[in-house]
Amino acid sequence: MYQLSANIELLFTEAGPDAGDRVRAAAAAGFDAVEMWFSTDKDLDSLGKALADTGVQLTSLLAGPRMGFTFPGTDLTPAHEGLDTAVQHAELLGCPRIVLASGVGFPGMNRQRNHQVVIDMYGEAVERHRGADVDFVLEPVNSRVDHPGALTDRTEDAVDVARAIGSDRFGILYDLYHSIAQGEDPATELANAAGYVKYVQLADVPGRHEPGSGAVDWPAQLAVLRASGYDGPIGLEYFPAVETTKSVEYIRSVAADA
Repeated sequence: MYQLSANIELLFTEAGPDAGDRVRAAAAAGFDAVEMWFSTDKDLDSLGKALADTGVQLTSLLAGPRMGFTFPGTDLTPAHEGLDTAVQHAELLGCPRIVLASGVGFPGMNRQRNHQVVIDMYGEAVERHRGADVDFVLEPVNSRVDHPGALTDRTEDAVDVARAIGSDRFGILYDLYHSIAQGEDPATELANAAGYVKYVQLADVPGRHEPGSGAVDWPAQLAVLRASGYDGPIGLEYFPAVETTKSVEYIRSVAADA
């Protein structure tokens, strides 16, 4: 059975705007894990208390700001400072992984040179945070629907960056929604990414709503995921088209058999 992690930016919004209240709502609905986006807009005291009170695990948070890292003359200081803050907050909240972005690529450079800027920047970050008890995961996102111009818009791009950095604390976030929306075959991508997938998310395609709302064969895709060797948590990062607890019913039943 896969552990499902509810994204509290999108799910359990019925509980109100406070992240801590959404954690409590997730726990009441039977979740033992949640994920979120940025930590800098949260009441960390309320969030930390909710996690401690419920025993819910925070599985991922994002580092910001997300920017055009590869543009010539770009001051990368805000990116490094944002990652420093994310590491501090992850350790405070007991979160084991931080999600990273590549930003958009600079059109005046080829893909390899754009990638090298990201490799250098995140390679330096891994070294600087060698003593931190967190993993770093680079997320490839689709450029066909949601993120035009994204530098790592293919799974193989993120794998190439992770392979070049060469740290067991740096891998990729494989999001089934982004991969399928980009036209990729998950079995092929997961085989190529073997050893580098440190986190997984999902949403249905098309629409990015709850599993069961689109065209994806979820029993088949979770079987592919299982066959790839991934046995970690799966983040539910979708826009529910129905009330949250109803939206999770189908994927819970599929995950229970995966």
